[in-house]
Amino acid sequence: MTNVVNADTRGLGAWHIPRSRGAVTGLLLMLLGVWAALIPFVGPYFHFAFTQDGVWTWTSARFWLELLPGIATFVGGLLLAVSANRGTAVLGAWLAIAAGVWIVLGPTLTGPWHLGNLGAPRGGTAQATLEWISYFYGLGAAIIFLGSTAWGRLSIRGVRDVAADRRRRDTRAAGPDPRAGVPAAVNEPPVYPSDEPQVYPSDRPMTRTPGATDLDGQGSAPPDRSGAFGRHRRRSHNTH
Repeated sequence: MTNVVNADTRGLGAWHIPRSRGAVTGLLLMLLGVWAALIPFVGPYFHFAFTQDGVWTWTSARFWLELLPGIATFVGGLLLAVSANRGTAVLGAWLAIAAGVWIVLGPTLTGPWHLGNLGAPRGGTAQATLEWISYFYGLGAAIIFLGSTAWGRLSIRGVRDVAADRRRRDTRAAGPDPRAGVPAAVNEPPVYPSDEPQVYPSDRPMTRTPGATDLDGQGSAPPDRSGAFGRHRRRSHNTH
């Protein structure tokens, strides 16, 4: 029998989990949370409600027994659906479980805790039974079941958790793609003739013309740069 636990997998997947781990359960909990929060306000449209008030009427019983646990269920499902951290996902699962327990126990605590007037279900026996199940007992049981299932899956470090965390570690160790940081080739602007350095006749190397003689008989003389004063001195030297 092969031992699948080794030093290479120790610590992997302890906190980081795939986002798909609680996606389906989280989505279902979000839908149940929306139902729990909105059904007491829209149920009277279909004559599927309790007798305390009408459509979109705010009461303390609706807030404590239906709206507040519905919001808690939605938030718990959202944490399960989007979190890649095991601790955050477990917190979402426990929040949903607590909301489901409160939905189940809330109607029995309305009188002793003075949470408001819940009223009575409308319709006959079958409709009243369906309203109790849809508003409280069945709804709370479904939320508890989904939250407990999610918490049970999160309490175990699975093979997918280890594999996902290993890929994440390898990607971090490899660093960014070296090709991603290479800048694109920069096209240098063309050099126009006006931008080139100008070469003047005085900067060109001196060349001697065959057959030409200078003042000392050694070939052509360099260009005269002395100006008028220099030419006058040279002329005076030649007369002597």
